[in-house]
Amino acid sequence: MRKRTAGRSFPIPLGGPTACIVGLGAIFAAIHRCAMAAAAALRRNGGVALALWVLAACLAGGAVPPAGATDVPVIAAFEVSQDEEGVSLGYSLNFELSKSVEEALNKGVPLYFQAEAEVYKERWYWRDKRVAHATRLWRIAFQPLTSSYRVTFGGLNLNYNSQAEALAAMRRTVRWKVAETGQIEAGKGHYVEFSFRLDTTLLPRPMQIGISGQPDWSLLVERTQRFN
Repeated sequence: MRKRTAGRSFPIPLGGPTACIVGLGAIFAAIHRCAMAAAAALRRNGGVALALWVLAACLAGGAVPPAGATDVPVIAAFEVSQDEEGVSLGYSLNFELSKSVEEALNKGVPLYFQAEAEVYKERWYWRDKRVAHATRLWRIAFQPLTSSYRVTFGGLNLNYNSQAEALAAMRRTVRWKVAETGQIEAGKGHYVEFSFRLDTTLLPRPMQIGISGQPDWSLLVERTQRFN
């Protein structure tokens, strides 16, 4: 497997008046950041509703952890297969949208979900070599006129009557080709690193600032599996 290093942090003990000053400073900084995010949303999009939503979501997320957050998403099934056409994988995920994410979706904010697969060849003398990389991107948006959900994937637009049906379209994939036959060396150790996440980097920039650091906007599952 690839060799990784992790950063280390060293907490600074604070107490008494110092803790109060630092705490108040953090609160004022959070309020200022939220106000700036809302103002940016208003300037760039001209939507008062979006600006107010960004402000409210930011303040709520910065004050207390989100109540009623959904369970951690999990991988219910995962399989890597190899044949004469290459390497394919299939998976089944269990996840639900948090209350904040669901509210944003129903207010007209499109959401983006990305699946990513990286195939590596193991090397004992150096860092493992990435031999293939594949991604899939889904866009889900609520259609208020028809009270339906539209999922865009690979140039196709599919409409669903309920949010549950729309999410089901992204939860399961079969025979997703992630590597060609020529990219895999026979007799060499290989593995797939898979991830599925709610991609907040594709949201409007002011909104990204507003939801920064909020755990209910962090939907991520990962899996590593060897083959060959």
